[in-house]
Amino acid sequence: MEQERDKLELIATKTLPVNEDMYKIVDFLNKTLKEKRVMFGLTLNRKENTMTISVYEV
Repeated sequence: MEQERDKLELIATKTLPVNEDMYKIVDFLNKTLKEKRVMFGLTLNRKENTMTISVYEV
């Protein structure tokens, strides 16, 4: 049987008010923690003026 590769498992999400610097923070975290098999994502919801940060295990 083949093992699944590059599968992301969602660990947590947090929704916050829009902060323009959040992209810089997510980029920093992804670069810093890449070797720890953790990845961060960011979703913008313009309608509700919020951002959701997601944490994944790679």
